[in-house]
Amino acid sequence: MSEAMVQEQADVLVEVEGLAKLFDVSPPLLNRLLQGQKRVLLSAVDDVSFRIPRGKTFSLVGESGCGKSTVARLVVGLHGPTRGRIVIDGADLAKLRTQAEIAPVRRRLQMIFQDPYASLNPRWRVAGIIAEPIRAHRILSDRKAIAARVGELLEQVGLAAADGEKFPHEFSGGQRQRISIARALASNPEFLVCDEPTSALDVSVQAQILNLMKSLQRELGLTYLFISHDLAVVYHISDFVGVMYLGRLVEWGEAKALFARPQHPYTRMLLDAIPDLEMTGRARIPVAGEVPSPIAPPPGCHFHPRCPFAEARCRREAPKPLATAAGEVSCHAVEEGRLPPRGAVPR
Repeated sequence: MSEAMVQEQADVLVEVEGLAKLFDVSPPLLNRLLQGQKRVLLSAVDDVSFRIPRGKTFSLVGESGCGKSTVARLVVGLHGPTRGRIVIDGADLAKLRTQAEIAPVRRRLQMIFQDPYASLNPRWRVAGIIAEPIRAHRILSDRKAIAARVGELLEQVGLAAADGEKFPHEFSGGQRQRISIARALASNPEFLVCDEPTSALDVSVQAQILNLMKSLQRELGLTYLFISHDLAVVYHISDFVGVMYLGRLVEWGEAKALFARPQHPYTRMLLDAIPDLEMTGRARIPVAGEVPSPIAPPPGCHFHPRCPFAEARCRREAPKPLATAAGEVSCHAVEEGRLPPRGAVPR
């Protein structure tokens, strides 16, 4: 790792270690008894570990169904992990038992959801929506003080204080996402989990929201866990990028280094799917095949059925994380030095 990266990792706000989540998708008990069926478990997240330095953005990318949104929900506590640890500024969430212990940590993290049309209560005025975290965490109690704070938050995200009297349906999609951001900021959090916050918006509006989020990060010192499938968005906003495949983190590292020198074959394939506007003529490997079912994932490396560099070891043994100059990669081909330079066509 680079010296700057080591220094950043020393000031870690969020640490995820060995995170796993299994969902029970079995048929009803009566069906299992009558038909002799077994329980069926879906492995959504499998041994994921990463750290987020204070004031930085760590993005998770991957195809649909790879588990990145499940990681987001685990981090904020919407799901309980099957195993693993989630530590926020030294506080292990699994060890917090009483409301008195949980409340201070919950106040420091908030979530911005993907769909601004579904995440805002259509029956509430905007001022009430934004004021709810302030009241829930007992940050302010005076009505005038709460109203003033709501006005400040609306102006901070590029809206007018008077917009608090309107209902969500009176705003465009981008404006609704600004309201969602204002609501997330109402409890004065340090850590925001952003689950594809721009995917439901037009491209021009996406850029506005991303620029707003970067500006707020600089102004307030926020730390982001950013979930996205859009590599252009991830490149624009990220300090670190993690690539997920079928519940596992196959590679992570500094954003610029990962985009310039991807190590894992899957990362290379994702980047090769981006149109080559400069027409360099570099050989590209398209992403072939489909993601296997997480109910019955392949043995060994989950990516081996689609990997052009897979060998016998890949089919029987799951790779362990290997340190690189920019982060880590889990790949037998990288470990054994048999991965050709990017752009070379495999035989």
